[in-house]
Amino acid sequence: MSKDIRIRKGLDIKLVGEAEKVTVDAIKSNVYAIRPDDFHGIVPKVLAKIGAEVKAGDPLFHSKSKEQMLFPSPVSGEIVEILRGAKRKILSFKILADKEQKYTDFGVKDVQAMNSEEIKSHLLTAGCWPFIKQRPYDVIANPDVAPKAIFVSAYDTAPLAADCDYVLSGKEKELQAAVHALSKLTAGQVHVSINKKGNSPFSDLKNIVLHTLSGPHPVGNVGVQISKVSPINKGEVVWVVSPNDLVIIGELLLTGRFNAERTIALAGSSIKKPKYYKTKIGTEVSTIIYDGGVNEDNIRVISGNVLTGNNVKPDGNLGYYHTSITVIPEGNDYEFFGWNKPVFNKISPSRALTFSWLFPNKKYKLDTNTNGEHRAFVVTGNYEEVFPLDIYPLQLLKACAVNDLDAMEQLGMYEVAPEDFALTEFVCVSKQPHQEMIREGLDLMLKEIG
Repeated sequence: MSKDIRIRKGLDIKLVGEAEKVTVDAIKSNVYAIRPDDFHGIVPKVLAKIGAEVKAGDPLFHSKSKEQMLFPSPVSGEIVEILRGAKRKILSFKILADKEQKYTDFGVKDVQAMNSEEIKSHLLTAGCWPFIKQRPYDVIANPDVAPKAIFVSAYDTAPLAADCDYVLSGKEKELQAAVHALSKLTAGQVHVSINKKGNSPFSDLKNIVLHTLSGPHPVGNVGVQISKVSPINKGEVVWVVSPNDLVIIGELLLTGRFNAERTIALAGSSIKKPKYYKTKIGTEVSTIIYDGGVNEDNIRVISGNVLTGNNVKPDGNLGYYHTSITVIPEGNDYEFFGWNKPVFNKISPSRALTFSWLFPNKKYKLDTNTNGEHRAFVVTGNYEEVFPLDIYPLQLLKACAVNDLDAMEQLGMYEVAPEDFALTEFVCVSKQPHQEMIREGLDLMLKEIG
């Protein structure tokens, strides 16, 4: 098995506004929010009522179907609001943070002396289990089903994404403790993929199989790495963990505290001073973007990257799994006859009217305009040019559109997640919501088959 993963199909979207490698402490939010919708497929059961005082690490709610799966507060403070929507669906838990943070003590653990069941129980009790996701279905891992392997992608190739090597620098002890613990949860191996040209803190760690990555985006997507190293067949399960979440797991094992601290990238062409901020999960986005400075009024604030992130508005909160905040111009204006003249300020894999291929190193200032409207699928062959998995993307999308479970299964649905179709959605001339279609298809499979 080659430990070098190289792809040719893909597309690097070079944007203006990359975060400078300078890290500052973010202004502390007054209120932090946790959204149950960040945990796809979880129906929350409230544990902490309004007015309750919680410490960082105390559970706010648990999964209705698996009571041992707890979801903790990122900070200590008072539960000031449980926001509900239609049919009393819980939209968010809001915590008014204490000035001096208090942490629940889960106890320092010697990973070497623990067995797999003890590690699993500890991660569930301390609220770190939601950091472990599974393929197929791209949901929080089922603790009752052992994976054949665990994958960590420590190279994010998405546009304006945080540099993992920079963010994780100095966290070797936490990372080693976490991967050592995870290695006991699988009969297989822990596979970690890093930038071939980078300087990763994973390079000298034990209990892992190291892979080097090269090629265009989406080589950093863990789905691409799984397909090259250990493809998923029916009945098999693979777990996936973000390297930033490994740090939180490692700190829990070494200190006994659930520390939801994150170093995130504030990036985008609408930010005057893009850089890195040290903050916590669920922080108010406004405390970060206005410190970085916004250079225009009509903006889109995205928790995450421009391909897969969520539109959160300036008064929103950082998503549970996100490591960046991206701010770009809102694209609600239209160019008259824009479809009928040469274009030099937009990126496209096609050479028809768009000349980005002449300037491979140019960085673009793109907005959110889709430059077209939703229409029926048009067969162009563009999807295959940017889709490196050994799957027919158009056929799979059509199978999802008509809820054809047999076709979805035969076409490789077990291997994919919505993020794997972010690039095909970007280049789609039909303006179809690929990620949404894949998510709905996975939900249907989980309900009917899983």
